[in-house]
Amino acid sequence: MSQSTPPRVCRFSLTWRVIALSSLLLLSLVVLFSWLGHANLTRQFESSRAEHNQRQNREIQLALERSEESLGQLASMVASVRGLGEALQTRQPASLETALEAQWPTLQLDAGIDEILAFDSDANQQAAWGEGQALNQRPVQQWVRQVLQTEMPLSALRCSSDCRQYAAMPVLVEGESVGAVILSRSLADVTRQAQQVSGSDVALLVVGNQSDVELPGERLIDAWGGTILALTRQEDYLPLLKRAARASTIEELLDQPLRLSHRGDDIELSAIRMDEDSDRRSIGYFLVASDITPQIKAIGHDTRTLVVVGLGGWLIAELLLLVILLSPMARLRRLAGVLPSLARGGFAEARATIPRPRRLLANEIDVVEGATLALAGQLETLEQEVSARGELLAERVKELARERDFIGSLLDTARVFIVTQDASGRIGLVNDYALTVMGTREERLQGRLFEDVFAPGQPSSPLSLTSPGMEERPLVPPDGQQHTIAWYHAPLASTSGSPGRISVGLDITERKAAEARLTWLAERDPLTGLYNRRYFQEALDDAMQHGQHGAMLLTDLDQFKDVNELSGHQAGDLLLRKVARVLTEELGHRGVIARLGGDEFALLLKGADSELAIRVGQQISQILEGTAFDIGGRRHRVAASTGITLYPEHADNPIDLMASADMAMYKAKACGTQRWHLLEAMQDARAELQERIHWEERIHHALMEDAFELMVQPIVRLADRDVRHYEVLLRMRDEQGELVSPVHFIPVAERSGQIIALDRWVLRHCLRMLGGLKEQGISLAVNLSGQSLHDDGLEKYLAEEIAASGADPEYLILEVTETAAVTDFSTARGVLQAIRDLGCRTALDDFGVGFSSFHYLSQLPVDYIKIDGSFIRNLTTSAESQVIVRAIADIAAGFGKQAIAEFVNQESLIEPLSSYGIAYGQGYHLGKPVPVSQAFGSSP
Repeated sequence: MSQSTPPRVCRFSLTWRVIALSSLLLLSLVVLFSWLGHANLTRQFESSRAEHNQRQNREIQLALERSEESLGQLASMVASVRGLGEALQTRQPASLETALEAQWPTLQLDAGIDEILAFDSDANQQAAWGEGQALNQRPVQQWVRQVLQTEMPLSALRCSSDCRQYAAMPVLVEGESVGAVILSRSLADVTRQAQQVSGSDVALLVVGNQSDVELPGERLIDAWGGTILALTRQEDYLPLLKRAARASTIEELLDQPLRLSHRGDDIELSAIRMDEDSDRRSIGYFLVASDITPQIKAIGHDTRTLVVVGLGGWLIAELLLLVILLSPMARLRRLAGVLPSLARGGFAEARATIPRPRRLLANEIDVVEGATLALAGQLETLEQEVSARGELLAERVKELARERDFIGSLLDTARVFIVTQDASGRIGLVNDYALTVMGTREERLQGRLFEDVFAPGQPSSPLSLTSPGMEERPLVPPDGQQHTIAWYHAPLASTSGSPGRISVGLDITERKAAEARLTWLAERDPLTGLYNRRYFQEALDDAMQHGQHGAMLLTDLDQFKDVNELSGHQAGDLLLRKVARVLTEELGHRGVIARLGGDEFALLLKGADSELAIRVGQQISQILEGTAFDIGGRRHRVAASTGITLYPEHADNPIDLMASADMAMYKAKACGTQRWHLLEAMQDARAELQERIHWEERIHHALMEDAFELMVQPIVRLADRDVRHYEVLLRMRDEQGELVSPVHFIPVAERSGQIIALDRWVLRHCLRMLGGLKEQGISLAVNLSGQSLHDDGLEKYLAEEIAASGADPEYLILEVTETAAVTDFSTARGVLQAIRDLGCRTALDDFGVGFSSFHYLSQLPVDYIKIDGSFIRNLTTSAESQVIVRAIADIAAGFGKQAIAEFVNQESLIEPLSSYGIAYGQGYHLGKPVPVSQAFGSSP
């Protein structure tokens, strides 16, 4: 046990830190609440002042309106005085004075009327009472004429040397205007009422044209462009108004009162606008100055009270907190002195210093002290266990060393490249297999860049150090033999913490060679090495889609059947290879040459016109006529017929163009002397149109009359020859009741768009058939055309028919051809997945004619793969067909799909197909197509 040392004394203990932090928090709260209280009082004050100003404005405006209304009533009373109308009508001034002599004193003294004017019907003044107001530039004549014309009273407000209200009233005698009277009164009463309402100083300001008015210069307010006509307490109020004029415009005062400090008081100045003159010469304003000093002082007093109360509460809270913390903090300091000793192994000292915790009224410090004592006991026990576990750890280290040696041996014996890299891509570890292939030692590779060693001269691909990645790179070791390595990169953690990477390389040279061979087979004819039908059709489609013009030549060997019959198929194959070689040597530079099948060859001439196409056709005839070969004692010469078509003259799509070329080729065969024939556009179009219209009408009639008939061909399980699976075939019944092969009407339906209706007809009848075959567990496979893949309503139609028929969708298999699926892959995948979501199964028909589809097979949601019959027919004699069929079967099994072999026409095919793992077969040997009634005992 080590000796304990005195604990270090804290100069700023936890107690004072708590006091300081809580004081800071409480003071912040005092400041915050004081500011909020002050802001709230200020907001309430502002709101009350705004309401006060609005109310004051309304009451002054109401006083003006009442004064105007009372002046109008007085004018009406004067106009109705007895004798006034007759005096105006006779225009006798003496009679006028007599008529109003009795009322004038009362109006002047009691009503505050300053002036009365009387006018005759010609707007001429006949009499006047009171003090004249000539300086006010009153439009009296205008008012009188307006009243006489309208026979309606008129009121006006004019401000010049003073502000006055005017009321003009027509004088009527027997319903006709004989004159008018005008009464005027100053705004003295309104000003007094405004002072009484506001309890503040009031001033009357006139802004406008006052060039002809003489007023004291001290009342002129230049900044406002007006004059103070009247105000209370001029000595105090006038200097305040001049200061306000420098600080704010009269328009700003109308919108927002102005606050000023004047002689130690807070003054709020507001403006109230009166109506303008009718000719807009001047505008009058009431200016009200309110003393708001008491309210401002009250806000300050309340704010100071909040601050004082907050500071008092803070001081009391801190004292109380200090009293509460003194005892607990002393116990914590004691614990703080013991814990360093405990860390150094002073377990006995800790137990002697810390008392046993209380069981009653225990607090958190009691819990900490008890925990410290318990920890001391546990640490003492743990220290005793450490030495024992140290021995176990040493033994574990030895085991890890043995495991490391095992892993090293495993890395060195694995037949893959294993390389570790650091963050910069430099090599760290290389296994023995990689060193053997590279013919070097590990020391020569360590520290070099991975790219320089395993991919020299190749562009580097950006791979992340934090996520897995994969790439393929060529590798040429010292022996000069090129390899293709598939590298799998993954993050590798290191003890230093810097990211690294482990790379595992797999030699896939043989697999790449097989893939290259399959790619070649996808585009080439295995017998002649020429391009196949699929590649030629794609090249033709590409040329036509890009708006190019050109020609297609279709060549068919004459009497090729005779060569096969006389000298055997081996001679026929030899002939085909020789023809292919001759055509390639002589015409390969002109365009794409392909073998379409059998003894048919095609040549695509891009940009060619009819003259060039004819010359090439003649050249083909000459070349082949000079070609001959001997076999089996017989000499065979080659002759051929060539059909020539032009695009876009003869067709706008590959199918129609190839059909036209086929027609031209047969015309060339029919010609005895000329071995080529150029199809005429009109001739081709007319014949095709007549044939198409004929079959389109027959298809339409058959759809309307249900003149189609379904036949089924069994798909047999090869292991036990069990049949639970049939392919549905469509036939048309003509007027004589004979069945018409689909080869006659399906192409027309595809070109006219009727194929979608045909597909739906077959689906509807098959689902009805499945509804009646529920108990037998029979599945029906229906071929879908490529156009139906683009039928937006197919999914909805299929769902409705499934529901209406009551059939189990699991027993319905929908087939699409490989060509249709790969041509529009995204659409095909979506449609097939939607069909599977409905519960149906799917199949890929004619698989193998395009090996490029292998890449997409894993992504197509299909359950079955039907291997094209062209590979099955020659399976027993063609090694290439065996390789292809075995490859297709392996790929199907790898992707979890079942394979079906088509065109199984002999028993000898069963054994190899079964050995390849192909589960099902279909063909005439296993079962021919039969009507539904014969297969199931009932019609659909």
